[in-house]
Amino acid sequence: MKTRIRWLNPLGASTYDQIFADMLGGLKRSNTALEVVSLANTACQHHLEFHTYEGLVVSDIVRVARDSAVQNFDALVIGCFYDPALLEAREISGHCIVTAPCEASVKIASSLGHQFSVIVGRQKWVPKMESTIARYGYASKLASMRHVGMGVEDFHRDPQETSRRMTQAAIHAVEHDGAEVIILGSTSEFGFYQTLQAQLRQHFGADIPVIDCAVAALKYAEFMAEVKAQNHWVPSRVNGGEAPPETAELQAWNVFDQPAPIANRVMV
Repeated sequence: MKTRIRWLNPLGASTYDQIFADMLGGLKRSNTALEVVSLANTACQHHLEFHTYEGLVVSDIVRVARDSAVQNFDALVIGCFYDPALLEAREISGHCIVTAPCEASVKIASSLGHQFSVIVGRQKWVPKMESTIARYGYASKLASMRHVGMGVEDFHRDPQETSRRMTQAAIHAVEHDGAEVIILGSTSEFGFYQTLQAQLRQHFGADIPVIDCAVAALKYAEFMAEVKAQNHWVPSRVNGGEAPPETAELQAWNVFDQPAPIANRVMV
């Protein structure tokens, strides 16, 4: 039986859709049917580096989460390390698992070492990501945030320079901050983790896991979808997980009458 996972690129452009489909398509399980989608209605086409942009896409992400539940997807991944609208999306997701790269990465990293460091693009990102990790309960596991002075759109302009900066930051994180695991803190840092992992092994003479957050999100979604299928472990719907009343409010107020704002679909 196929596991159906939807990967949401929470931007108003399909620029990265095929890229992520190709990369994740080569890493997914054989029984995973992956759909990569982007948003239709948002003006945020390039990145969510600012809180302003993140705020503008929240309602669209929630609508995609609702649609993922209606379309019987097993899991939805919100493909940004800020984990935008994760709680809001999960609240309306029915039995659909909802996760995101930061959540998945810190859970995996904490199982591979005592502390982890996150390699981020710019200092601007650090407060938001630190607060998110603390909210997830992993503040004591965070050795450091190391930035490389690059924005979302910079990582692949000069891959050699990006790799050099990442390697330098990761070495400092291990030597000076006590990190045992490295997380790449942007989905736009895709494609570097294996090279960086090899460089760290060569430098330190030991294995140091480097977590690509996009890969982590896919693999965590597959895992959660599997345990849901086997044990009916679905998102809780009591106390803080209580969903809005379906008949009394959502239908009466026509909250989800409009189609989900999905602009592009790539099937893998």
